[in-house]
Amino acid sequence: MNKLMRNLFIFLLIIVFIMAFSSSYLSLSMDNLAYALVIGIDKGKDNNLEVSFQFSTASKSTESGSTEKTPTVMDTVTAPSLSTAVNLMDSYMGKELNLSHCKVIIFSEELAEEGISEEIYTLINDTQIRPSANIVVSKCDAKFYMEQTSPELENLISKYYEIFTNSSKYTGFKPDATIGDFFNSIICKTCEPVAILGGISSEKPENQGNNHIQENYNVKSNQTPIEGENGSENIGIAAFKDDKLVGELCALETTAYLAIRNEVNRFLVSIPDPDDSNSYIDIYLSPNGSTSVDVDTATSSPYIKLKAKFVGRIYSMTNNSQYLSPETLETLSLTCNKYLESVFSDYLYKTSKEFRSDINGFGKYALGNFFTSQDYDHYKWSDNYRNAFFQVDIDTSIKSSMLITET
Repeated sequence: MNKLMRNLFIFLLIIVFIMAFSSSYLSLSMDNLAYALVIGIDKGKDNNLEVSFQFSTASKSTESGSTEKTPTVMDTVTAPSLSTAVNLMDSYMGKELNLSHCKVIIFSEELAEEGISEEIYTLINDTQIRPSANIVVSKCDAKFYMEQTSPELENLISKYYEIFTNSSKYTGFKPDATIGDFFNSIICKTCEPVAILGGISSEKPENQGNNHIQENYNVKSNQTPIEGENGSENIGIAAFKDDKLVGELCALETTAYLAIRNEVNRFLVSIPDPDDSNSYIDIYLSPNGSTSVDVDTATSSPYIKLKAKFVGRIYSMTNNSQYLSPETLETLSLTCNKYLESVFSDYLYKTSKEFRSDINGFGKYALGNFFTSQDYDHYKWSDNYRNAFFQVDIDTSIKSSMLITET
């Protein structure tokens, strides 16, 4: 019995010793690591990649409560592959490069057009990369995009990259596209991948002087009428076929994409005024249930029917408006239905005829029409999607803003 107690005492002593020194060991390990917040990948010369890594020097930041921005460091390395670039950066920095805090992976448009499957597979195969990291395709060099990114309302750039996709839920202007979803879409047979469309805000559209949001819905990154301290912007979708970039979607088309996927809580549209063809009425819409999708694969030309319901409130009014009467609200609802049906149909035919890419994943609905996966493969959904026809039915119920009542 005494021998058993002695062994137990030795065991407990070892446990206490390990716990006492584990924190100092962890601290020493963290001091030997360099945490990359953002990775930017550009096409280099001679089939090389130019890979940029952005780090936050948080250890050099000022005292808590300071309004000063935490400085960042960015280094670029040219290498034949992404994994080689990481190894070279380890040697250059004298620390082990750690990607567990990476928030965003940025690809240049030039590289994305040639295909990025090798880089996606390399990143996904790295256990440090989180599947929730966002993926951006920049219309300019990824390095330049990173240099221009300077958040106005966040001192920590890591915080900005963590929350910058939150607005997708209430604007519908960009997707919350992650590298995990991108990888799943590459290997999936029922959908195609997308990424956030990024760019810089130096190039302005010719119509930026318009005073309603109708034209602003037709813009994308590099074209917005925004002027501010942050030099980068993220509006629109980069659409892919397999691993290659095949097209871009503007803000309005992105809203249609998200609404069909039930990934937007509310969004603003500007519909033609039924009483004045030269003016528009701003309506705030919220989905009233999930979008219904039905796919008929009886022929090689899929027939896809969509039904969506929305509840809308008038967002802009004039002092002499009559938008509070039931008759006028009914007319506005019908006008909104017609407008949204046109927007959704145009967007869907663009993905089908121009992109030939099922980015909305209608293939998962078509899959239920086949007894076996072999039958589905024989149908060649990915090829036949370009032959698809669409029927879109929108049911919108528009109400007043409830802040104004007639007297």
